[in-house]
Amino acid sequence: MPSAPSRKKTAHPSKLGELGELALLDRIRLRAAQTPHSGLPLGIGDDCALLRLRPGEELAVTTDLSIAGRHFRLDWHSPESVGHRTLARGLSDLAAMGARPVAAFLSLGLPRELVQSARGQAPWVERFLDGLLALAGAHRTPLAGGDLAESPLAVADIVLAGAVRHGQALLRSGAHPGDRLYVTGHLGGAAAGLERLAQLAGAEQKSHFRPPRISKSQASLLAPHLYPQPRLAQGQWLVRHKLATAAIDLSDGLSTDLAHLCAASGVIAEIDATTLPLHPNATLAQALHGGEDYELLFAAPAEARLPRSIGGVALTPIGRLLRPRKNTPPITLLTTEGPLALTPQGWQHFSTSAFQK
Repeated sequence: MPSAPSRKKTAHPSKLGELGELALLDRIRLRAAQTPHSGLPLGIGDDCALLRLRPGEELAVTTDLSIAGRHFRLDWHSPESVGHRTLARGLSDLAAMGARPVAAFLSLGLPRELVQSARGQAPWVERFLDGLLALAGAHRTPLAGGDLAESPLAVADIVLAGAVRHGQALLRSGAHPGDRLYVTGHLGGAAAGLERLAQLAGAEQKSHFRPPRISKSQASLLAPHLYPQPRLAQGQWLVRHKLATAAIDLSDGLSTDLAHLCAASGVIAEIDATTLPLHPNATLAQALHGGEDYELLFAAPAEARLPRSIGGVALTPIGRLLRPRKNTPPITLLTTEGPLALTPQGWQHFSTSAFQK
């Protein structure tokens, strides 16, 4: 897993916050222009951006909201990680549909102190852009527009536009009884990383806006949480080869996201606990309910011949889908001690039963 994005030596205004909204918008426009894209004939600078799709493509649009104190903590997460995660959330939605990114739109609400320099360091917002634009560059996703406002609470809203061949988008509703279930990568790493980050933050008792120091030995453990990698190449491969019948990204936890797929497709599921590809530092509970792994969960016909990996990311069969039956739970977890009904316990806003991240 990659570490934090490296910072280029760029000139930062010494008092960026005092220059106001227009200066900051101009700074964002200049930085965004460093990621050109043929599908974006007109980006930041006008009232609207103009997007260009290829013949025979449909537009896929998704949005994700990141709020300080709910999706990230200023005293736990570095600005680079917050920026990376903000974009990764939307890119993962595109991956689940098998879409390629076309453009990103970012709206920021920030307290004044996050746009001001402190002790000669770059402002928080500049480092946030470092993380976001590094991931955007890696996936050729230009920042095409957005909005900016002063806010008492840090909020980042990302909108992603993607493209997929007409009629070929992967949906949650396309699975059939008899299909097998697969996941990419490993599960539970994000939840395990968050748990360790909380321990580090508590041990160091850092002040506001000062995340804990992360050593090189800790970086690999924390990377699945701080710098999750959206599986865009894997989703697009599945669309090109027409092997998957349904897909969803694992943002809220396997138990919850699988329940969404089953409900949309009108099926029930059996998953084998012994085959789940746990991250080396994760528990079974974290793999089932932890969320924020941003791996792909997808269904494919039983006779489909799938490779062991796509683009260096492992594929693991974890179960199968069945026709709904009376007195049978929507999801059954097969364990060495026998079958158990698996209740969705992943993340849900406004729920008191959500897995505690």
